[in-house]
Amino acid sequence: MSLANYLGIKQQEISRSKVILTLPVTENVLQPYGILHGGVNAVLAEEAASLGAMARLDVSHIAVGVDISTHHFRPVTSGTLTATATPENVGKTLQTWRVEIRMGSKLTSISTVTLAVRERR
Repeated sequence: MSLANYLGIKQQEISRSKVILTLPVTENVLQPYGILHGGVNAVLAEEAASLGAMARLDVSHIAVGVDISTHHFRPVTSGTLTATATPENVGKTLQTWRVEIRMGSKLTSISTVTLAVRERR
């Protein structure tokens, strides 16, 4: 089972220009204080950016994460998160995606994810 499946991440839209994922906030993703574990934001962001990057590649290439920066703005304790990834820069060897995570209309975190394009082995 993949980490995305284990956490309950659902794919809503995947295209070359936008990826939308959702994640229900359950006890599995909370830290001991009852708020969303910050690492979950990073996982959700990298999943979204990776799917978007892969949508831009042919079958002989893959995208692998090389850097992620996540800023947390507000605590989340329940509900459903929505991650929206859009490409910031797409080159032959690197792609950088911006991922906004929201709870309803409220921005909860922003991530910048950089992925390297590699030949599939």
